[in-house]
Amino acid sequence: MRYAIVIEKGETSYGAYVPDLPGCIAVGETIEEVKVLIAEAIEFHIEGILKDGLPIPQPTSISHDVEVSFG
Repeated sequence: MRYAIVIEKGETSYGAYVPDLPGCIAVGETIEEVKVLIAEAIEFHIEGILKDGLPIPQPTSISHDVEVSFG
């Protein structure tokens, strides 16, 4: 499965979350680090869902970049 992730820059680090997996988050010092950490968090999150006997949420969020012009 492929889940969309959102990465946000904070004052001193980067945070990431998965819209389709509420509560699945990661924080890293760099973009590359947070990408690795969120992938691990997704696996851990899904393992917990399976242990609870719940269905794995299907990826439904999509990402799309939009270019805008000013003036």
